[in-house]
Amino acid sequence: MPNLTSTAIRRLARLEPFPQPNVIPLRNPVVLMHGFGLLAFLAKGGHLHEEAMHLRVRGILAFAPNVSPYDTISERAVTWKSHIQEILSQTRHTKVHLIAHSMGGLDARYLISELGMHKHVLSLTTISSPHRGSSIADIVLEQPGKIKEWLNDAANWLGEQAMINGNADFHRAIENLTPSAMTEDFNPKVINHPDVIYRSFAGGAGKGTLHSINPILRPFNSIIYAREGINDGLVSVNSAIWGDYQGEIAADHAQQIGIDFMPSSNFSSNAFISDLIQDLSNQESGSTQP
Repeated sequence: MPNLTSTAIRRLARLEPFPQPNVIPLRNPVVLMHGFGLLAFLAKGGHLHEEAMHLRVRGILAFAPNVSPYDTISERAVTWKSHIQEILSQTRHTKVHLIAHSMGGLDARYLISELGMHKHVLSLTTISSPHRGSSIADIVLEQPGKIKEWLNDAANWLGEQAMINGNADFHRAIENLTPSAMTEDFNPKVINHPDVIYRSFAGGAGKGTLHSINPILRPFNSIIYAREGINDGLVSVNSAIWGDYQGEIAADHAQQIGIDFMPSSNFSSNAFISDLIQDLSNQESGSTQP
């Protein structure tokens, strides 16, 4: 009997091994850059904060600052530059990796090429960034005057409330994102810098795929499919391709950043970004970059 009692106690008291995630030995900090609109702030603190905290558990110096959700590429890029300079100062590093979702990828390209930040950026990985614009921007600008005016006023008010001293210029921001603005103005001027590695992922869901899509994005998904083909509800696969294309992920635009209203979805934004970081770590290990 004593033996049975002591055995039971040992089993009850024994601590099971904690499933500690493996550390990813990335030498340089990572900055996660969000996209356009209040999708950026649906999660507390900003949608990429959870991903940043997840990466910190893996030993990564990860940061997810916020910028105005409804401002132009050039204005957002200035704010991103300030955030990155502060991160470099805090961490005592000289270079960062950028991982940018949606419009954040355009901001990143601008700050690298036009604001002199190529000296401080090792790599830029864009996820469903509209490098060739989005048909949805055209649709918004095609709306009747009163509707367009209401959208502009509402978005500007939301953008100003989203952040302390927040700025917003919804109409000009939408103009930045049209296919014509991107292909005829932005891309010819904002050239990839040879010292920075550029990689991209696209997203595919809804029409033309086997993957379900957020019901909120379904109408946009159909519009873009008719004009541009397979897309994630806001950005087409073709528009998202830039630099070294890494492939298409089975996730809609919201799922890519951890906002998932589809319980049947098998996509994990945390796992996806962790794998992405592991790949960056492998590249660092094979280079001589400090």
